[in-house]
Amino acid sequence: MAKYQALFLDIDGTILKPDHTYDESTKDAIKQARNNGVEVFLATGRPLHEISELADELDVHSFIGYNGALAIYKDEVIVNEPMQESTIHQFLQIAEKNNHDIVLYTSEKNYFNSLDKPEVKGFIEAFNLQKNDVFTSEYADKILGATLINLKDEDPALYEIDSAYHFSQVNVDGLRHCYDVIRDSVNKGRAIVEILKLLNIPTENAIAFGDGLNDKEMLQVVGAGFAMGNANPKLFEYAKYQTTSVEDNGIFNGLKTIGLVK
Repeated sequence: MAKYQALFLDIDGTILKPDHTYDESTKDAIKQARNNGVEVFLATGRPLHEISELADELDVHSFIGYNGALAIYKDEVIVNEPMQESTIHQFLQIAEKNNHDIVLYTSEKNYFNSLDKPEVKGFIEAFNLQKNDVFTSEYADKILGATLINLKDEDPALYEIDSAYHFSQVNVDGLRHCYDVIRDSVNKGRAIVEILKLLNIPTENAIAFGDGLNDKEMLQVVGAGFAMGNANPKLFEYAKYQTTSVEDNGIFNGLKTIGLVK
């Protein structure tokens, strides 16, 4: 059996249930893993300024945020990859022309092209976002990630202005009209590779749990990739293992199958 040394956990739909709570078994699993010498990371599409309270509760202090654009290991920045400013302006123009909404994340705030629409208010509520403002161009060179809101199934094609980008449907009930913007060279998997290189940990000794298509790269690069039972069905082909759902102790049960928790 591999000597597991690193654990990467998505947040929404993996740690957090739809009501923004988590199972006590998840906290216990993280503690047991850490006591067994495993480095634990939260690996999320969320901005890191929105997860500090959860991180403190779980006693986790290393992160991958913005779908891989920023990675931090115990206060040391490992990856910091803002999006191209020209791409941001193009996305905003397309959104305005097609009556879409967009949220652009910096290291400090979530910037929306509008805060008034019901779809935006629903998005903010779904993720319990606290630090929100209206975007102005002075922040265009500081954007680490983005999510497109209020799209129809065919609309992501409108944003295919650069082959280095693709779009991952948000795996949250009621938000299937939202898409994370993912860069081929900047994603959770690429960030994990950089972190493991720094820590001198072989990829086969790493574990990851996820539920959305923005998790596929990280499930592919680790030795033990787990898709949650509630995952987007398309994610299962990228995972080595499948565990129970986020509402049925999925992280604990998955780690138990590989002997990391009891």
